[in-house]
Amino acid sequence: MKIVFHPLVFTEIDAIMTYYEEIAEFALADRFFEDFSQTVRRVSENPQSFSNRAGDFRRANLRRFPFNLLFRDFPDHVRVLVLRHHSRNPKYGQERT
Repeated sequence: MKIVFHPLVFTEIDAIMTYYEEIAEFALADRFFEDFSQTVRRVSENPQSFSNRAGDFRRANLRRFPFNLLFRDFPDHVRVLVLRHHSRNPKYGQERT
């Protein structure tokens, strides 16, 4: 299934990777990005397998890092709207379309 990203997701990825590069090293940022990529792949392969949250949002947790994706499942694509830390306000990013 085709994946479409909200433009702010790229900003969130950049901020997270910069943080991991600063506190550890590039290898940690690379591991984060690999986990993120695997999660996006899982979402694209079977978006219906993820639970509904807050209306028509679905949530996919990264496996090794404390982040999740909020996305909407459409007939011809999946739109990833938010990448957020588990401790963020649960309403963060829900206004995105």
